[in-house]
Amino acid sequence: MQERFLSDILQNSNNRTILERWNALSLPDGWLVAGCLFQTVWNLRSGNAPEAGIKDYDLFYFDASDTSEAGERRVQAQVDEVLGDLGITVEASNQARVHLWYESYFGHPYEALRSARDGIDRFLVPATCVGVRPGELYAPNGLVLLYDGVLTMNPLMPHRDLFGAKAASYRTRWPWLQVQPDGVPHVAAASR
Repeated sequence: MQERFLSDILQNSNNRTILERWNALSLPDGWLVAGCLFQTVWNLRSGNAPEAGIKDYDLFYFDASDTSEAGERRVQAQVDEVLGDLGITVEASNQARVHLWYESYFGHPYEALRSARDGIDRFLVPATCVGVRPGELYAPNGLVLLYDGVLTMNPLMPHRDLFGAKAASYRTRWPWLQVQPDGVPHVAAASR
């Protein structure tokens, strides 16, 4: 299933170009994550263009040596320089600083992270916990939920209000998705 996933996400020309230019981004503990990956898979399953409706492309990195907004803006400027010609929104987020702003933005406390992978682990929906970088896939909950379109609440982020809003948003674009808020996600260690 990993090979299928990698093949699917590379059908999105933006994902492919971001990964081709990866070394120029110079992101410490960097990952291409979330929507641009799972939405590409869901678009393909729905018969849509791989890039259809993807509003942004998220990059996670982890730099505990600089958790300032200014530091994150400098990284974003580098990302914009490398990828600006694509004509898409690419957002870089230092996972070492998420705990500094999350509660004021989302209304829930957020424990400090130790790596970018920790940030991927905390997406609201386990099926969407995916990240890639050249030669590496990180899918802590496996890929079955993603391909089956099963939306469950992440026990690491048990915020029913945020989950409900996210699931409803996804279902407006991909009505075939199944919402199981109290379901237990299937964890496939082989996909880690």
